[in-house]
Amino acid sequence: MTSAAGEASRLRSLGTRIAVWYGGLVAVCLLVYSVTFVAFFTRHVEVELDRRVHEDVELAERALTVSDSGLPVWHGGSPPWSGVHEEEGGGHWLEVWSPDGRLLLSDGTLEAVDLGPAPEAVHGLGRPHTQVLPTGPVLVFVEKVVLGERPFLLRVAVSEASSRSQVRRIWLEVLLLSLGVLAGGGFSGRWLARKALLPLSRLADRSQRITAEQLHERLPVEGASLELDQLAAAFNDTFARLEGSFGQLKRFTADVSHELRTPLTALRTVGEVALRGRHDAEGYREVIGSMLEEVDRLTRLTDELLTLARADAGEAKLRLEPVDLGALAAEVAGHLSVLAEEKEQALHVESAGPVVASGDRTILRQALVNLVVNAVKYSPERRAIHLRAGRRGDAAFVEVADEGPGIAPEHRERLFERFYRVDKSRSREMGGTGLGLALVKWAAEAHGGRVELETEVGRGCTFRIVLPSGPPLNGA
Repeated sequence: MTSAAGEASRLRSLGTRIAVWYGGLVAVCLLVYSVTFVAFFTRHVEVELDRRVHEDVELAERALTVSDSGLPVWHGGSPPWSGVHEEEGGGHWLEVWSPDGRLLLSDGTLEAVDLGPAPEAVHGLGRPHTQVLPTGPVLVFVEKVVLGERPFLLRVAVSEASSRSQVRRIWLEVLLLSLGVLAGGGFSGRWLARKALLPLSRLADRSQRITAEQLHERLPVEGASLELDQLAAAFNDTFARLEGSFGQLKRFTADVSHELRTPLTALRTVGEVALRGRHDAEGYREVIGSMLEEVDRLTRLTDELLTLARADAGEAKLRLEPVDLGALAAEVAGHLSVLAEEKEQALHVESAGPVVASGDRTILRQALVNLVVNAVKYSPERRAIHLRAGRRGDAAFVEVADEGPGIAPEHRERLFERFYRVDKSRSREMGGTGLGLALVKWAAEAHGGRVELETEVGRGCTFRIVLPSGPPLNGA
């Protein structure tokens, strides 16, 4: 079982696959090359044999003459190939036949051969053909010739033994060479695959040592190859994001613990103080009222955390409908006017007609309430807060502008993080949970929009929720 698992693991290895593919590619290339080379060589041998039989016919025509008795004889009494040393397996044979089928002359460097009965008369060049004899295969060619104005038939045979031996030798040499190259290609492919994948193995080993407690470590960018460097850089970016997420989660957990501990401590303190002494009904009412304020704070904090948790899990469902942002701003201003009056502040709403966006009215209302509450808290007394709704291009927006102290540049990037406060002591005194702006950002992004901030230190802030425009309201 273990052996089978190991074999399956090796087959799944990228190095093994590269070596197999490399070896397969080399094998295919060798096969194509070998077959093509041997086919061309075989064709060359066939053409050479064909040339030799035609050459023998031409030599015989020039070397033969007709005697007084009418028989063909050699000029000088010997054939043209006499005295020529034939290579092993080579040889020629020539027969001269009369038109009526009588063998008049036969000679050659081959051992006496029997090519069969008289050849049939042909006109012009015939087609050479192979004939297998006991001494070996020969290429036979028949040609009609005229010697001394008399017709004869020449039958020429050339041994194919040497040529076939060359073809077999070429096949064997190509086969051995191919096997050697294939074996060398397989080993070199495996070596190259291991060498190329060695940095990847090091990256894998290094990445396994990176845990949640060691997210600060990074994979080395060795410069081995562009692709591996890109992979290492991508992993490092991922680890950086994970490190940031883990850090944010740790801060979030610490902040939640702190935020929950504050009202719980207050509840415990108020309760213990109340139990130490005796109070009249009015005193107990004050104690209970203080405890209920802390319970209300815990309830709001829990509700906001639950909303953000559902948003992170993708469980927050939006009930989209056409929402007039101008009317929504007026509604929120009317609802919070009492809060503003405590600081003698004025809420002004400005809207040029219906400004319609497609969204969840409840969520957008809560986001706008959070912005107005923040503006009321941080704006000085007897100042105006402006709520404006309008369009900008294809987008609709609603903004809240105050005349407060503004926000310093070092706080702007983290302003929408959960539990982040510019002035933590003042925020807790004012009853804030540190989640208001985080909810505003989520509400805008959940609707496919964004939150914009314009601020200068000492000159107030403008928070703007920008949303895609929606269909017009009925009757608008």
